[in-house]
Amino acid sequence: MSRIKEFNLPDLGEGLTEGEILAWLVQVGDIIELNQPIVEVETAKAAVEIPAKWAGKVTRIFHEAGTTVEVGQPIIAIDTDPSGAPIEDTPSDLPEPSAASLAAVEVAPAEGAVEPGLIGGPAPGGRTAVLVGYGPKTAVAKRRPRKDGTAAAPAPAPAPAPTPAAAPVAAAPASAAPAGAAVALAKPPVRKLAKDLGVDLFTIVGTGPQGSITRSDVEAATTTTAIPAQANGVAAPVAATAPAFGPDREQRIPIKGVRKLTAENMVASAFTAPHVTEFLTVDVTRTMKALDRLKAMPEWRDVRISPLLLVAKAAMMAIARHPMVNSTWSASTNEIIVKEYVNLGIAAATDRGLIVPNIKDAGRLSLRELADAMTGLVQVAKTGKTPPSDMTGGTFTITNVGVFGVDTGTPILPPGESAILALGTIRETPWVHKGKIKVRQVTTLGLSFDHRIIDGELGSKFLRDIGRFLTDPEAALLAWS
Repeated sequence: MSRIKEFNLPDLGEGLTEGEILAWLVQVGDIIELNQPIVEVETAKAAVEIPAKWAGKVTRIFHEAGTTVEVGQPIIAIDTDPSGAPIEDTPSDLPEPSAASLAAVEVAPAEGAVEPGLIGGPAPGGRTAVLVGYGPKTAVAKRRPRKDGTAAAPAPAPAPAPTPAAAPVAAAPASAAPAGAAVALAKPPVRKLAKDLGVDLFTIVGTGPQGSITRSDVEAATTTTAIPAQANGVAAPVAATAPAFGPDREQRIPIKGVRKLTAENMVASAFTAPHVTEFLTVDVTRTMKALDRLKAMPEWRDVRISPLLLVAKAAMMAIARHPMVNSTWSASTNEIIVKEYVNLGIAAATDRGLIVPNIKDAGRLSLRELADAMTGLVQVAKTGKTPPSDMTGGTFTITNVGVFGVDTGTPILPPGESAILALGTIRETPWVHKGKIKVRQVTTLGLSFDHRIIDGELGSKFLRDIGRFLTDPEAALLAWS
């Protein structure tokens, strides 16, 4: 007898109670395998792929892409015995079973049972089951052909696969796609960008791997949107997609996901911790020269280096001199908790909004280890795949507003932290150097801190030490180590 199971949106952990369905990776009628990724879901902290809990045939998709679903609500129905009798009705339409038939039904595994692909269970391709979805892939995910004979869109692979790519198929307009139909091949951050810009992904011919749509494709579509390729392979341009403004000339953007969580945290922090901000303008000419010398070293030629690296190192050394800066105010226990470890948060602007992943125990890393950790952190953040564990437990944060050409700012403290440093843009500025006015590389630092923990003297000394390091980093490394 055929058996249908409803797969509920799993508990995403970290206090999250809902998630937005970004894209379905399967459609009604597909035959799926155990642990096969079936849906991309965006939470307030990360975008994740959720694997199938059972193998079988997809009989129903309960929510379309773009829908926010609460944890515990059904999202997909799977016939775990598709070789049995055909099913004409959905689970909600089936007649009430008799007592005799119920006695003959095979009982599904308990929800608490550990199965492959779940937390604590094994996963295919050498991957490890994490909070939701999987860790890094070591094998290429495959999709079975659909019954209509067309090839299913392949899952993105971390490296070029040796198998030949399927021939591109022209996508149908989004308006004609029914619920549960195939979706355009694009990563979640690209989908978010397209949604914000009002670009229809089904009108774009992807230039990425296996025909996927890239960020550049979406940005190009804001001025010229490509229609499906003609017989000669050349796509004709059409008019740009108009902004999604209503008759009242206003656009309404739902507050959800990362933006919603960020807003809640910032409001809570702003009205809980009394903020004080101090500023310091620094001549960082020697810091910039030190970076140039570092880049010229053979062992550093392939390493991503920016002024933020030495600012982070300066902050780590200043915290070692002033440990109280790396602490938390605990109202529940009426204590100030000073941390011996430094989990360094780096504020990153992504397509999903502002996130602050952190580098664990950054104070114990060498300069090279810190550079590698910062590069990896930013790269993962921009893909939207930062795990929730990397966005919790931060103790000190740096926000680099200088990349936007801004001189400095008055940043709000992340919840639970007592200080945050803003790095402004570095400009060529007339500066008094050795009694003469010269053109020097100058920046302005902004330090916001919790005045319950850090008084004006401590905050000023901490900011002064960071400035001294950046004025002459090589001398500070020798003197403070």
